[in-house]
Amino acid sequence: MSVDNMYKARSELHLVEVTCNRYKRARNLRPIRCCVSATLVVVFVNSMLAAKKADLIATGSGFFVSSDGYFVTNYHVVKGASVIRIKRKDDVFDAKIARVDAVNDIAVLKAAGNFPFLSLGHAEAVMLGADVFTIGFPNPNLQGFAPKLTRGDISGRSGLLDDPRMFQISIPLQPGNSGGALVDEHGNVVGVVSAKLSAAAALKVTGELPENVNYAVKSSFVLGFLESIPEVTAKLKEPNTSDMQFADVVEKAKEAAVLVLIY
Repeated sequence: MSVDNMYKARSELHLVEVTCNRYKRARNLRPIRCCVSATLVVVFVNSMLAAKKADLIATGSGFFVSSDGYFVTNYHVVKGASVIRIKRKDDVFDAKIARVDAVNDIAVLKAAGNFPFLSLGHAEAVMLGADVFTIGFPNPNLQGFAPKLTRGDISGRSGLLDDPRMFQISIPLQPGNSGGALVDEHGNVVGVVSAKLSAAAALKVTGELPENVNYAVKSSFVLGFLESIPEVTAKLKEPNTSDMQFADVVEKAKEAAVLVLIY
């Protein structure tokens, strides 16, 4: 079964967990699992937020790609949203969907303001074993609202069932990481953190728990989608090719990262 169909289909097996944290409108909230009929599955990385406002249904991560407020996250983070807001540092901004690519799990949104932003790198140049990291907002009800960094490498140049649209990554992911930038050593976005292999499905099929099998949509698909939006394409920054200190790369990515709030 293709990953396209896994994003769309819903049937008898609980195979996909959302990491933008999907909630029921109740005090005791828990993530909703998307269902697909497949042997191998991915788990979307959204997070559950024990919010005081009952109408907050999900959270995720995102990152700016232009100074005037265009930002990227996963489609599954914003799917079904009535209201979308983002939190950056101590400020909260309203956001609207500009365009979505449901097949590749990409969403582009717009918030009003002036923001630091990241450049997109070339996924085809990313080698097996390359160092990468993400900054996101996992489990904000437990870990807090400050951005969190996790590091790893490119463990596969293709995704589930050799899907060429994705990288397999060893970066540890938690609910809430969905939509975060996958960043290389030069500070370029080479992917969008999206999913992980379902522990329950892998255990059922192989008898073993998966160890850190996670996925990110490649930047080439994100860049192609952004370039199809006239309001965005002229504002994209060229990839950085100069060497940078890791601390400076992290600071740059942190400044461009946002917590996505779904109502």
